[in-house]
Amino acid sequence: MAVNQLKSNLEAIGRTIAHLEKHGCEDENLLKGLKEERDKILKDLKVK
Repeated sequence: MAVNQLKSNLEAIGRTIAHLEKHGCEDENLLKGLKEERDKILKDLKVK
């Protein structure tokens, strides 16, 4: 996947996580899945 697309996806996932946490999302599986996807993208970008 192109770097620009990965960065766009990373930004969208980050905003989604922040929004869900701010509004008290109780679905821990959803948050865990989003965080795992975020970590995968960071790894692909060699940031983490």
